[in-house]
Amino acid sequence: MIRALRNPAADPSRVPAPRTDAIVFHHLLPGYRPTPVQDLPGVAAELGFGAVGLKDESDRFGLPAFKILGASWAVERTLRGRPDVDTLVAASAGNHGRAVAHVARQRGLTCRIFLPGRSAPARREAIAGEGAEVVIVDGTYEEAVARAGEAAADARVVEVADTGSGPTAEWVIDGYATLFDEARGQFAASLIIVPVGVGSLAAAAARAGADAGIPVVGVEPDTAACLTASLAAGAPTAVANPGTVMAGLDCAEISPTAWPTLAAGIAGMVTVTDSESRAAMAELAEQGLAIGECGAASLAALRALAADPDCAEVRAAVGLGPQSRVLLIATEGLTAG
Repeated sequence: MIRALRNPAADPSRVPAPRTDAIVFHHLLPGYRPTPVQDLPGVAAELGFGAVGLKDESDRFGLPAFKILGASWAVERTLRGRPDVDTLVAASAGNHGRAVAHVARQRGLTCRIFLPGRSAPARREAIAGEGAEVVIVDGTYEEAVARAGEAAADARVVEVADTGSGPTAEWVIDGYATLFDEARGQFAASLIIVPVGVGSLAAAAARAGADAGIPVVGVEPDTAACLTASLAAGAPTAVANPGTVMAGLDCAEISPTAWPTLAAGIAGMVTVTDSESRAAMAELAEQGLAIGECGAASLAALRALAADPDCAEVRAAVGLGPQSRVLLIATEGLTAG
């Protein structure tokens, strides 16, 4: 297992700036409000840092994850150019699919979501509850992505993808800029730690970090560390993926759209185990914060980065020390598996 990896090719000058059009769009949506940054003074004191803040995405437009920021903007951009579209399809491990289904219902569109066989029943039920047709694929997340792409070949159907090389994958990254624009005004960070998955959120973090001069460290499950492997190889690299409780990070391949930004904009990587993520989740629960396994992975990564000898090179590269102000991105609330 690679515990930590400093990215020797990191060069923030090659990272594109965040786009602002999605930020304006989100601010005008009914019910918009910034999600909070929760102060974690006990964690900061214990680890010897200046401050630790947690960007809490447990309630974003009434959904328990940040994903609707990307889905809503990608659908908006799609419909501007193709007003004849009547059906949305997407592959998901859970939260992205629910977000796409939610937006489809709001906009009067039919929706079909493809989920891998090991997706949790509660996630399937939540997506169906948004009015979408749920298709269970007897295979991995990547096989669900392939099935969604095939479905989008039909006329008046669009795939809202947060991975791949199509335009919606780029628009999803653009949509996530809103999260980091909010955070910039809420917490003066000197380091951002962000869960990776297929890499779209991490790409948005890298763009925001490069724009503000703040290093970004990504976190992955040790069993699904596709960005760690890709940075080590210097090219997108698929990994064998036996599964993880961090369902939103249960990915074997990095998004081709996100890769160039990640290759230049991620300072380093830390991997965490399922047990470490669950311990961080329990720690946050003790502080009254209902954060799921994927979101808690950021805290688990910070604890490793602060103390694990294997993280020393990344720790030095990002200048982690007594004056550090670390922003953890907690990507989801409790999503019941």
